[in-house]
Amino acid sequence: MNRPTILLLTALAPIAWGTTYLVTTSLLPEGHPMLAGLLRALPAGLIALAIGGRLPSGGWWAKSLVLGVLNIGAFFPLLFLAAERLPGGVAAAVAGVQPLILLAMSTMVLRDRIRPTTAAAAVAGAVGVALVVLGPTAQLDLVGVLAAVGGVTSTALGMILTKRWGRPAEVGAVGYAGWLLTAGGLFLLPLTMLFEGFPARVDGGAVLGYLWLGLVGGLVAYTLWFRGIQQLPVIAPGLLALLSPVVATILGTTIAGEVFTPVQAVGIAVVLVALVAGQLSVRPRRLPTQETGTPGELADARV
Repeated sequence: MNRPTILLLTALAPIAWGTTYLVTTSLLPEGHPMLAGLLRALPAGLIALAIGGRLPSGGWWAKSLVLGVLNIGAFFPLLFLAAERLPGGVAAAVAGVQPLILLAMSTMVLRDRIRPTTAAAAVAGAVGVALVVLGPTAQLDLVGVLAAVGGVTSTALGMILTKRWGRPAEVGAVGYAGWLLTAGGLFLLPLTMLFEGFPARVDGGAVLGYLWLGLVGGLVAYTLWFRGIQQLPVIAPGLLALLSPVVATILGTTIAGEVFTPVQAVGIAVVLVALVAGQLSVRPRRLPTQETGTPGELADARV
């Protein structure tokens, strides 16, 4: 599979995640955001495990737990705490700095060299997201900002380690996603029971919302996402993640009737330019460690 195709497939993940805000506010019961995260991860993980037909073995039990917690289990509670303490735009703007965090981590863990054009694309992407989501009345809260930074740092480290460790050659992309989704979901299960519980009533719209989050935002999106992390330069998915707040803004305007401003249009243009420039600036190279995967995937696996 060529790199443009992998990029397009990987981009479907943040595009799907961009629908989360609209689905949550339109269909799901209020006051249960962590439950939404649990139902996004655990059922999808169990389905993926059944499809993959293989459990982790040896050191992959611990690796799956670490990756599942970093990418999913720790990210969701921090995301929800940030959402409670910050306006949505502020939380999304903080998330826009994730490519910069990824660049810093890739130099420390993957020994990658930061290219000026890639760093410039990451900065431009963060600025573009801020233009898209920040309003003139945006307010900051220290706990909320720390939670948002912790969430994006957790997923950034999860992406780096996902790239570093690869996946066993005998395990497919769906089965691998199942390991991580299940680990993240099991981490979320006691937290959800302790702090939220279940809503008193779940109507048909909520069922559809949970199915969308679990099947599309969970099973399909994370399978494509983890596969893309392993096959692309690590900054590439990090920049693609900027599509999520852009999609959320577009849906809010076209479906929820929110006001769309010229500043947001400029922000979207900046993000798109940063995405294209960032992908073009990356020069793939192989990891100095043993790679795993199918022959086609090994040909594309890069830092």
